[in-house]
Amino acid sequence: MNEVRHQAADPGVKAEATELLAAIGAIRRVARRAVRNAAPLPPARSELLRLAARRSGLSVAEAARELRLAPNSVSTMVSQLAADGLLTRERTAGDGRMIRLSVTSAGAERIAQWRDVRAEMTGRALESAGDADRQAIRLALPALARLAEEMLRLPDS
Repeated sequence: MNEVRHQAADPGVKAEATELLAAIGAIRRVARRAVRNAAPLPPARSELLRLAARRSGLSVAEAARELRLAPNSVSTMVSQLAADGLLTRERTAGDGRMIRLSVTSAGAERIAQWRDVRAEMTGRALESAGDADRQAIRLALPALARLAEEMLRLPDS
């Protein structure tokens, strides 16, 4: 398994990966900026809120592992999101020390607002793109989803 972890990608493929990540990064930055202007929340907190919406009932430790952040950092963000009324913390019945996270209706509304802002902006940009670019993007979507799945299967570096 360590061989796979340290095996270097082909230089040509690595260059393609660098271009892909740069393009995706640019898209994400523009989308984040639009969302930040519409409903401001620091990126790490918005990521935690979206994670809690996808995986209701997850613990702070699970969220920290998923986000690759220190548990105390996630705990601080949970407190801030709870104070903002976007997230709730509930103690489990079996172990009163274990906290489970869930998104409030206000949190769900915020996430929907972000999704709408990003979709509207991206939709307008796609409308102004040429037919060939829109078709290329549409055809690339399944491959990008498979790439994400493949990346999840790789061991952490």
